[in-house]
Amino acid sequence: MSRAFKALLFSCVLFSICVSISFAQTCKTYAFTGNRAYSSCQDLSVLSSYLHWSYNQSTNKVDIAFRHTGTSTSKWISWAINPQGEKMIGSQALVAHQNSSGLIHAYTAPLTSYAVSEGSLSFGVSNLEATFVDGEMSIFATLTLTSSMTTVTQVWQEGPLSSNTPGSHDTGSNAANMRSMSSLNFLDDQTTPTSSGGSVNSKLRKRNVHGVLNAVSWGTLMPLGVIIARYLKVFKSADPAWFYLHIACQTSAYVVGVAGWATGMKLGSEASIHNYPHRNIGITLFCLGTLQVFALLLRPKKDHKYRLYWRIYHQAVGYVVIILSIVNIFKGFDLLDPDKKWKKIYTAILIFLGFNAAMLEAFTWYIVIKRKRTNSEKYPSYENGANGANGANGYGGRSQGV
Repeated sequence: MSRAFKALLFSCVLFSICVSISFAQTCKTYAFTGNRAYSSCQDLSVLSSYLHWSYNQSTNKVDIAFRHTGTSTSKWISWAINPQGEKMIGSQALVAHQNSSGLIHAYTAPLTSYAVSEGSLSFGVSNLEATFVDGEMSIFATLTLTSSMTTVTQVWQEGPLSSNTPGSHDTGSNAANMRSMSSLNFLDDQTTPTSSGGSVNSKLRKRNVHGVLNAVSWGTLMPLGVIIARYLKVFKSADPAWFYLHIACQTSAYVVGVAGWATGMKLGSEASIHNYPHRNIGITLFCLGTLQVFALLLRPKKDHKYRLYWRIYHQAVGYVVIILSIVNIFKGFDLLDPDKKWKKIYTAILIFLGFNAAMLEAFTWYIVIKRKRTNSEKYPSYENGANGANGANGYGGRSQGV
């Protein structure tokens, strides 16, 4: 048991370190190649994008670098300033995509309509270029603005290419492309939400809190608690430690999960558009999780005649909760559209838990079969009697159950 327990603790520590490192990977920690360096930067709220800039107040020139991660050469990207207000039409855009020669082409495009056409902007643009490296497309430029343009509306986009021409981006009601707008002050490194986007920073912060709480609780601690209950109890020396570890893990998951659920309900009450599948699954999870808590309080004793039925119910509901949790977390990723690394990190966590569960499952059956053979050899006269049925619950002659 000690080796398995140490491995479990090491896995939890490793997971915490990975998450901490990932959180540190923001625009402020990014290092450009060559001699490029910028004094300010901003993690943009959606579309896995970042803006870096250096503003010279004496000349009203600003060097900018717009980065979009997790993309491909089959897409186009754009960053724009709109002097006319908080909308897309009228934006003065910098656009980049791969051309017919296979090179990344950057150009300016004043948006007089929803079609993107190359043309001059209302302010000066120089040193315009674009790069594509390891799934990240970037636009670099120097803008010559007026003294009144220190605070501007910025718009950023991505979309598919159609015959080497920018096609229409996603316009769905929940699409991140419909929220990619904010007010930018070149004199600092903070963006302020626009009225069209609502309180973007505040809502985004709540959404991020909602997502993190639920991914950690329902999506990670709950499966981990099930793994503890199913596999640690096969070790005789782990009884009753496995039970208390299971309870601690699931109780923590429930408390954190309720906080995440409540945050989601608050966000839903403030939204004008609802994603009912995500919302309904969340409510179902809360109800099932609450039932599991009450089931713990009403757990019959091991020798009670209803203990078998309680165990079947408890395990069935537990597995349903895990499946629904994982499905809903991925639905949440699609709605929130965070940097693609978070989805990859959570997928890696699931793969890690699944792999360890598969290994422990095989090891568990090995121990069960070995014990059964040992008992049969030790007590041959009871081979088909009471001891012969001891393998029925998958854990030898010991009556187990959460």
